[in-house]
Amino acid sequence: MSTEPDTTEEAEPGTPGSTEEPANEDSSADRTGTTEATENAEAAGGDAAGQPSEAQAELAAQRELRERIERRKAEKQGPVASGTKLSGTAADLLAAVRAVESGEKSASAVTFRTPKSPPASAAGSQPGSGAPAARPSASPPPSLAPSASPSASTDSVRPSQPGAAPVTAPAPEAVEAVRGVLAEGGAPQTLAPQVVSALGDGADGELRADPWQLLRVAGVRPEQADGFARALLGAECGPDDERRGQAVTVWLLEQAALAGHTVLDVATLHAALAQRAVPDPDTAVQSAVAEGEALEFQDAIEEAPGHATADADDEHGEDGADGEAVEHPVRVLIGLERYALAEESLADGLARIVNSLPKESPSEEWESSAGASGSGSAAELIRAVAGHGLVLHTGGDAARAEPAALVAAARSLGLRVCTAAHTPDGRRRFAALLAAQDGSASDSVVTVAGLLAGAEGPGRDGEGAFGLDLLVVLDAPQLDVESAAMIVESLPDGARLVLSGDPAVLWSAGAGRVFADLLAARACPHIVSRTPDPGPIGELVSSVSVGELTQVEAPGKEVVIVPVRDAGEAVHRTVQLVADSVPRALGLPAEQTQVITPGHGGAAGTRALNSALKERLNPGPGRFGGFDPGDRIAYSPAPGRTVPGQVVKADAEGLHLECDGAPVVVPKELVEQSVRHGWALTAHQAVGLRWPAAVVVLPGDAAGSLTRPWVYTAFGRAERHLSVVHGVDQALARAVAEVPAKARTTRLPGLLAAQVPTPA
Repeated sequence: MSTEPDTTEEAEPGTPGSTEEPANEDSSADRTGTTEATENAEAAGGDAAGQPSEAQAELAAQRELRERIERRKAEKQGPVASGTKLSGTAADLLAAVRAVESGEKSASAVTFRTPKSPPASAAGSQPGSGAPAARPSASPPPSLAPSASPSASTDSVRPSQPGAAPVTAPAPEAVEAVRGVLAEGGAPQTLAPQVVSALGDGADGELRADPWQLLRVAGVRPEQADGFARALLGAECGPDDERRGQAVTVWLLEQAALAGHTVLDVATLHAALAQRAVPDPDTAVQSAVAEGEALEFQDAIEEAPGHATADADDEHGEDGADGEAVEHPVRVLIGLERYALAEESLADGLARIVNSLPKESPSEEWESSAGASGSGSAAELIRAVAGHGLVLHTGGDAARAEPAALVAAARSLGLRVCTAAHTPDGRRRFAALLAAQDGSASDSVVTVAGLLAGAEGPGRDGEGAFGLDLLVVLDAPQLDVESAAMIVESLPDGARLVLSGDPAVLWSAGAGRVFADLLAARACPHIVSRTPDPGPIGELVSSVSVGELTQVEAPGKEVVIVPVRDAGEAVHRTVQLVADSVPRALGLPAEQTQVITPGHGGAAGTRALNSALKERLNPGPGRFGGFDPGDRIAYSPAPGRTVPGQVVKADAEGLHLECDGAPVVVPKELVEQSVRHGWALTAHQAVGLRWPAAVVVLPGDAAGSLTRPWVYTAFGRAERHLSVVHGVDQALARAVAEVPAKARTTRLPGLLAAQVPTPA
């Protein structure tokens, strides 16, 4: 099983199972916001102002929601069986929680050794029951306190800006102490602020005691940490060091998460550890589990139909006919606690949503709205939502008219409705659809990030739940497991949730494959749109989605293929298309054309293309971190999010941007890690966005990285015109026909199966 990311733009060298670094690999800025060269990075916040950034506010909101999730799971009335077992620290914690719940021990009598990376509530590591969990009565977290704004109501309040407390920079004395240790070990001293942020004020002592803790800093690789450890420890350092095995285990799990996995099969993890010269992989994994750095799961393997074990269990219970325990085959999985908590919380929340709304036929009002919708698929969607708490909807861009019809119908029935898109561009386009449906204002259309951060959308009630009756989430394939869990946990009992999206696009940048797992689980109604995307571009992407690369008629030059021989010619023709050909032939200015390419590196990656496009379209000295006023940029305010924009100016505050009509100021110390030039993007950066014209560049060195979802996503970014700069010969057709999305290992399907029965 491969644990490499979907494409080279996402690949992380050293991901479990990989043996070499991809040529085009460069994902750090997309995923984590770290710089391309960690040695040259300075930690954020050294000179930053007290006001938190958008990313800091979002992260603070996520922390608060995770804390509420943990409290809720800890307050469940009793543990449940699910076929999933825990071991190590997590098992000890779970046993203690059960003892407290049963009255055997008081809470004050239970104490634990604190692990290096403290896990969250143990109850959070145990899946929930098939029945929905009751929402506990709890006071809201501090940032969810009622706002003093005049618009605040008594029963639904907008949270104050999350993370309003200033984010303090690492203590200078702690940074200086770490600088000394780094210098002694031959590591770049510029890593010191990041080390302190990762390890805390005692980071210098922790690094001396365990040099492999340097792997907790984004961008540091095992071979670099090994060199650092050898310099500090001398003869004491060796590949069999328990500290090394544990640190490399955690690092591999983090890299797997970047590739989309929430867990790894233990055999896959053992193989990756052996590849990293860990002599005893099993001991390394068990050490990480014992220290609370990782969790072990034993998920039951589904038996083949007609297997006798199930009947034997029914007749004899847990024991076999001879009184011996019946052995059930299990799959041993290892994962990081944060994703385990999110995945199990998501399964619990989805079960609550599915079961909290009685299944019934649509009422007369709902049926009337469905009949008035005009579209067969829209009517099906409205009827499904009328009788179910959770509904899935799939279709292309044109199919968004169906969720728009649903929102209009729900509003007409007096429901509180909110729609969340992945990007500001998606928010704007859906708001325009709604305005065409019922002439309504767009204040109920938000971005997922803005909704979770509390900057957009409805207020929350006293328990921190959204003041909503219906939430429609667009671009659902882009939901990672943590974002999905926070959304679901924020919905009140009785609320409906619709997840809508195109299953053929690239999956989320974060861990998990939530939408695909839900589609496979068949635990709720799934409405498949019959609305095709229009025109030659729509015909082309529709054929790609089913594994065919067909030649389409394009009388209006909607689709143009530009063959090239090498990467240099690809760059030249791309600049020519953007600056001359498309504007002259179609009347579209250069700023309405987006270039999309498979990776950041290489002779025709985003860096090379952006350099050439800047020289042609906005030449300048790049006085502020390589940027000039008028430059097109891609701003990454948080991991996995990219917002296109333009440079306005630069001053002592930082780099001033305009992103989707909103001003953004990026402090100078954050520019390198969060802002790139944006004439050319990767397909992952472009997900959820569309432009009047797109130029998709396929250089020869990218042939091995192409997949059907990548091609589908890249081609589908164009609204009116698509140019394909084609240098991969037959590799394009082969990728479309034979290379689906790379598999991701997740636990959500099994967790859902234990809690939500599949309809007959």
